Amino acid sequence: MKIAFVGKGGSGKTTLAALVARHLVAAGRPLLAVDADINQHLAVALGAPAEQATGLPPLGEGLPRIKEYLRGGNPRIASAAAMVKTTPPGAGSRLLRVAEENPVWAAHVREVGGVRLAVTGAFTEQDLGVACYHSKVGAVELILNHLVDLPGEYVVVDMTAGADSFASGLFTRFDRTFLVCEPTLRSVGVYRQYAAYARDYDVTLSVIGNKVEDDSDLAFLREHVGADLLACLSRSSYVRRAERGTVGPLAELEPANRAVLDRLVDEVDATVQDWAAFTRHAHEFHRRNAAAWANERAGEDLTTQIDPDFLMGPAAIRPTVPAADRSVAPTPA
Repeated sequence: MKIAFVGKGGSGKTTLAALVARHLVAAGRPLLAVDADINQHLAVALGAPAEQATGLPPLGEGLPRIKEYLRGGNPRIASAAAMVKTTPPGAGSRLLRVAEENPVWAAHVREVGGVRLAVTGAFTEQDLGVACYHSKVGAVELILNHLVDLPGEYVVVDMTAGADSFASGLFTRFDRTFLVCEPTLRSVGVYRQYAAYARDYDVTLSVIGNKVEDDSDLAFLREHVGADLLACLSRSSYVRRAERGTVGPLAELEPANRAVLDRLVDEVDATVQDWAAFTRHAHEFHRRNAAAWANERAGEDLTTQIDPDFLMGPAAIRPTVPAADRSVAPTPA
């Protein structure tokens, strides 16, 4: 299952993404975590010291090699340079698995706090004033387009704050989206905006209340969120310690808050993966991007990259490409 954590900046989405990732790994579940937020804090939330967090190899820096690997032998894609963030897989494309050895993971995935983590990378001095963060997140979108997660496998993505993910089709790449919401009008406002945008794309959305102190906070969330409210986390001394740099064992998390993690995982496991919708949305957003900017940039009609007979999902998995054919060299940490 592909799981997104979204919400207002400061709502606690990164903290909750880290808790759920650690909870799943502790249960022995195959998992990949991805930090796709402009504020790259997931590694620290998982317990990484600052020097490790800043030394992780960004996905964005390896994008040309990632494209070349994913292109594989797809005859509809003339070159890796012709691939854009929305390019969908087709016959001959290389697909990714959550738990496997491949050159993309070898170059960009590192273990942090027991969790396999990939990061988009933060803004650099060269990016300031000239680059959009969505150009970095494009690597995540391309990877998710080509990633087949089987039952019992999980991908946890800490997304950009607010409704920024709607600047691309990335919001349709998830089986379950958890919106973390504080009992405040600003946080509820982000929920309303997100829910309104997501409604037309059948996004499976649940709200997790956070920093709930008393019955009035709970009543406020129920009034403004309604049936989308799945569970609530109370104020947590464990989380406060973690935010100050002491990430203790999950056994130290308050029992009521640990029960919320179980509830979230149960909700994810009960979600039905709709690979037909996944494929349909991938094609739709590729057509949109081709018409809006990508055709002009590439100098060709990129909608011809769409393979109408290809359905993304477990049935599309092909035998692993021999190591000698793999073309992504590790990126220096």
